[in-house]
Amino acid sequence: MSNPLEKIDDYRWRIPKSYKPGMRVDGIIYADELLLKDIYRDKALEQVANVAFLPGIVNASLAMPDIHWGFGFPIGGVAATDIENGGVIAPGGIGYDINCGVRLLKTNLQYEDVKDKIKDLTCALFSNVPSGVGSKGDIRVSVKEERDILLKGAKWAVEKGYGTQDDLECCEEYGAIAGADPEAVSERAYERGKAQSGTLGSGNHFLEVQVIDQLYDQELSDAFGLDLGRVLVMIHSGSRGFGYQICDDYVRQMVHCLQKYNINVPDRQLVCSPVNSPEAKAYLGAMRCAANYAWANRQCLTHLARMSFEKIFNSSWQKLGMQLIYDVAHNIAKIEKYNINGKEKNLCVHRKGATRAFGPNHPALPDRYKKTGQPVIIPGDMGRNSYLLVGTKKAEEETFGSTCHGAGRLKSRTAASHSINLNALLKQLEAKGITVMASGKGTIVEEAPEAYKDVNEVVDVVHNAGISKRVARMRPLGVIKG
Repeated sequence: MSNPLEKIDDYRWRIPKSYKPGMRVDGIIYADELLLKDIYRDKALEQVANVAFLPGIVNASLAMPDIHWGFGFPIGGVAATDIENGGVIAPGGIGYDINCGVRLLKTNLQYEDVKDKIKDLTCALFSNVPSGVGSKGDIRVSVKEERDILLKGAKWAVEKGYGTQDDLECCEEYGAIAGADPEAVSERAYERGKAQSGTLGSGNHFLEVQVIDQLYDQELSDAFGLDLGRVLVMIHSGSRGFGYQICDDYVRQMVHCLQKYNINVPDRQLVCSPVNSPEAKAYLGAMRCAANYAWANRQCLTHLARMSFEKIFNSSWQKLGMQLIYDVAHNIAKIEKYNINGKEKNLCVHRKGATRAFGPNHPALPDRYKKTGQPVIIPGDMGRNSYLLVGTKKAEEETFGSTCHGAGRLKSRTAASHSINLNALLKQLEAKGITVMASGKGTIVEEAPEAYKDVNEVVDVVHNAGISKRVARMRPLGVIKG
């Protein structure tokens, strides 16, 4: 695209709605000049402009600093539509891995307790947690149980003994979003999902043992019970083949909605339907099923991780202090209330490769996080850092309570596999004290640090822009990749 960007301030840039006839709002990109160089590498900015065509879109088509090209929406895209004024929902604004998300557990272990056992611990986790394309787990479910998962989410796993009530309180939507409709899910999706509960999946999904190497806010760190050298566990996974199939089904089904509802978008990947239409209601019901499937999945993975720690440290996970800090969704649409021009509106908020970031005292937060604001978990690549942040009131005012979700890819998987040497990469990671295990060597190369933006730069932008606030930085010790 020609360069349409206008600088608003050091961390925000505008694509004016005059850039393309048909844009209903401006595009707003959160980035600094350093990250803009990476953003220009693909057509993600063009996608930001395209999203601005959606009927009912409110305020702006937003993009976070980890933005890169995706299906329809850019990954790192946020858009809210006004339901009562023709606002639409677009499956491309959620993506194929519905509720791909991340959770963070703390432990009472310090680095000194773990450093000599990290290889054994990584091996135990790799052995216990099924990973890779098409991986199947030991947690098998019947057809009836699968439907229970779609309605109950993480609560299903807790009822099966794979966690506690505290785990549910520390999940976005308490681990299950209301309104799931198992009848809106195809048989093909059921078939793909039934053997994949409690599996990590492939690609950028991972389980990491991490250690805190920097604290930014002592009061917030104390509130979370965190200190330097403390060992944490991060789990990144989604709805597996189940969610992929639901997205695929509804992208195909909604093509006719463009003509039926007289919707004009510049990209067929932005197929959409008014939120109040029968087609949108069916998609929302199915999408919520996939979101609940993902929360149940991450709860099962948490159980498997806890069992692995118990084996290596010969102690119960409760004594090891393996409590969930929080679990956030990255690819989801939510119906949320916002004040728009002095009026409270019900909006359909699309977050694709973006994290909810509600500030202190938001009614959706559990009491334990009312004072701090919502925990925001930002994974980086396996060679650098990850972060714990908190949401802010400014995010609620500017970005529909949203912030970045990770580092963001720089190189495609194909480009990474052609340009990165596996042995050199493994030596580089080993020199940093990082143990990596994966179901295939190709995955390690595809997920090399060089394939990603530097998450430290991405987090600097959202922190300095005020849409989330740094609490702690972690570095990886042991990594399991799908």
